[in-house]
Amino acid sequence: MYSHISDAIKKPHLIKLKKNLYVARFESMKIYSTLFTVKKLLERKIINKNSILIDSSSGIYAYALALACHKYKIKCHIIASKTVDKNIKSQLNLLGATVEGIDFAGTLKLDQEYRVKKVKNIIKENEKYYWMQQYHDDIHYEGYKEFAELLSNEISSDDLILVGGVGSGCSTGATATYLRENGKKVCLYGLQPYGSVTFGCEHVEDPEIIIAGIGSAIDFSNVKHSNYDYIDWLSFDLCRVGTLSLMRNHAIFAGLSSGGSYYVADKLNNQQPNKPCIFIAPDMGYRYVDDVFLSDKIFCTEPNEPKIITSADELSLPWSRIKWSREEKIHLNKFKNKKMERV
Repeated sequence: MYSHISDAIKKPHLIKLKKNLYVARFESMKIYSTLFTVKKLLERKIINKNSILIDSSSGIYAYALALACHKYKIKCHIIASKTVDKNIKSQLNLLGATVEGIDFAGTLKLDQEYRVKKVKNIIKENEKYYWMQQYHDDIHYEGYKEFAELLSNEISSDDLILVGGVGSGCSTGATATYLRENGKKVCLYGLQPYGSVTFGCEHVEDPEIIIAGIGSAIDFSNVKHSNYDYIDWLSFDLCRVGTLSLMRNHAIFAGLSSGGSYYVADKLNNQQPNKPCIFIAPDMGYRYVDDVFLSDKIFCTEPNEPKIITSADELSLPWSRIKWSREEKIHLNKFKNKKMERV
């Protein structure tokens, strides 16, 4: 029996969709990270019961942090993205979190920059505040060791494919890291939206994309580029197709990055049916009801395979892929300025 709801819902349901295609379906994936991080910070006496934990979030992390703070009876303060809807805000408020937005910034890049700037200003003015730095502190990696162990125990093969959103780099990057430490040969496909700076796509716009969560408009220190074997960029429309297909085909109600990951994983499974392929569905689909599930927008053309690229100027919608080959971040300069070895 669990003593707090966060412990009960942090683990995913691992579901077999068809031969060698699996989904790790979370209610909220980042609970792994926040529970571990808050506990360790308390044990190390970096924070105490009088601390106020603060961070910027587009939704999933805010909910996870509020749950962890509720469990450990610590106050938290969220600087919320404009993508945080009223449903999440109401839950955060009831969990005791202080939720604060910013004035409309015009773009998601400015939205992220202004939120981080606001966090920095707040912690300067009050010594009780502790900045969690989900985008920059490596401690957030450690929470996913338990998830990696769960996958290691459930998937007997030592050779597998893992697909999921890059985001802050902790969920997919950390999971692959610990799986590899456990002896698994993991080929990691990281999902990015067009417009994200993390892997050099800031110059390609997708007018429909909700970048929050799987991409970034500012630099994230926690993204270790050397964790990723391939990077796939998907358009909003293609992620939407995947999200709706995931519900229709498998009755799984999940978010936009889940749909994009499913789209990629399903194609990979068709190409390599004898190798286990696991994709991550990090949250439920509630905040996408209006823009995804109830939208009457006409579907886009669905390619069966991505456009294979070797440089940034080749990027184009709706689906591009590069073989990243676990290169360091410095590889970005080469990607942006000249062609790399073709896949």
